[in-house]
Amino acid sequence: MADLKAFAEQLVSLTVKEVNELAKILKEEYGIEPAAAAVAVAGPAAAAPAAEEKTAFDVILKSGGANKLNVVKIVKDLTGLGLKEAKDLVDGAPKPVKEGISKADAETLAAKLKEAGAEVEIK
Repeated sequence: MADLKAFAEQLVSLTVKEVNELAKILKEEYGIEPAAAAVAVAGPAAAAPAAEEKTAFDVILKSGGANKLNVVKIVKDLTGLGLKEAKDLVDGAPKPVKEGISKADAETLAAKLKEAGAEVEIK
């Protein structure tokens, strides 16, 4: 029983690199595909990089560009702001247009603003 406990402690203390080496050995020498086991053995250390992946993005208007009127119209349509608020946002650049949105939405919004002549950044 003590041997199993010591073995379990060794498994838990493995680094991500060591877990990957163990997975390779199990696959090549024993024909075992330990994909799920590798994550479970590595614990939080292996799962941490995936958890840090950014899911919420901010679209920042850096400049209204040469064609400010079109940018104001786009900002008004995309944000639901009134005309004056949209104009104030464009005039006050750099300012966030939308915050905490998905990557696809942020890219779409940025593309529309760039098409209108604005200078945009996604954070």
